[in-house]
Amino acid sequence: MEIFNYLVEFMRTLVTYAFNLTEMVGFPSYGMAIIILTVFIKAILAPLTVKQIKSMKAMQELQPRMKELQDKYKNDPARMQAEMAAMYKELGVNPLAGCLPLLVQMPFLIAIFYALQGYPYNPAFEHFLWLPSLGEADPYYILPVLSALSTWVMSKQTGMGASGAAAQQQKIMTIFMPLFIGYISLNFPSGLVIYWIVSNVFQFVQQHFIYKGLEAKK
Repeated sequence: MEIFNYLVEFMRTLVTYAFNLTEMVGFPSYGMAIIILTVFIKAILAPLTVKQIKSMKAMQELQPRMKELQDKYKNDPARMQAEMAAMYKELGVNPLAGCLPLLVQMPFLIAIFYALQGYPYNPAFEHFLWLPSLGEADPYYILPVLSALSTWVMSKQTGMGASGAAAQQQKIMTIFMPLFIGYISLNFPSGLVIYWIVSNVFQFVQQHFIYKGLEAKK
């Protein structure tokens, strides 16, 4: 836990450095600092994200074959597992490959969450665009709407290519997650919600080019 606290403080320090950068260029803004830091973090974690997305996409494409094996060997679980393992080996797919990159990223993502939630903004610069304070919730509810919308777009994009049970599960998540994120964003500090929205936009663009690259290789 102590290590995680250090990570949170490190993230707060990065927010301060990003703010100092905006001061250096003559436009001191915590809002821009959060955007800069979000892009920086996403760029640093990009190699892990790419690996995770490629693994997820590969598993989606295998869904029809997996369904065939499940139907064919539904009365023989051991044979079904053996056939699936052989299929993974044949195609060079590791079903767990998408988990490790996500697990590595999670501490950083959670740390920036806590760092922004309790960040001590300088009152003179804590306003941003229509927001009177990045440390308080958006009084006009614009950010919650944007957070829900960006989450919905991300969910739709992530679910592209899914089939069978995975498609049904993704459909449920596409409805539930935006509503949930939008709801909790009503009370979250605006700075934190900005981080979420910018992160989603970055991820959307990143996934778009990854998917495009994968399609070009086919």
